[in-house]
Amino acid sequence: MKKILTLALMLTATITFSQNKNARASLEVDGVCMMCKSRIEKASLNTKGVKSALWNVKTHELKLIFDERKTNLDTIQANILAVGHDVKDKKATDEAYNSVHPCCKYRDEEVKDAH
Repeated sequence: MKKILTLALMLTATITFSQNKNARASLEVDGVCMMCKSRIEKASLNTKGVKSALWNVKTHELKLIFDERKTNLDTIQANILAVGHDVKDKKATDEAYNSVHPCCKYRDEEVKDAH
């Protein structure tokens, strides 16, 4: 009986800790200004399970804290792509990209140089 109880306790602990409720990750997200920062962070934070999202304008690094039991990086990336910002290996659709403010057109070299 003691072995069964110990085994059940270990199994429960394994299942409980298999997903992290405070997972940390970082993504490369394209953008050029503070309006981009606001849009990227808002898209991330509007994803259920994301607790913190901070995007650095200079490095293009988005630092995230999220609950793996509620969301994953693919879902967060999809929400960022939907508001018009490219992530490292994926591009936003032309329709989504064209919806960003003209000063946020990060694919345009002239806009990048102006920032």
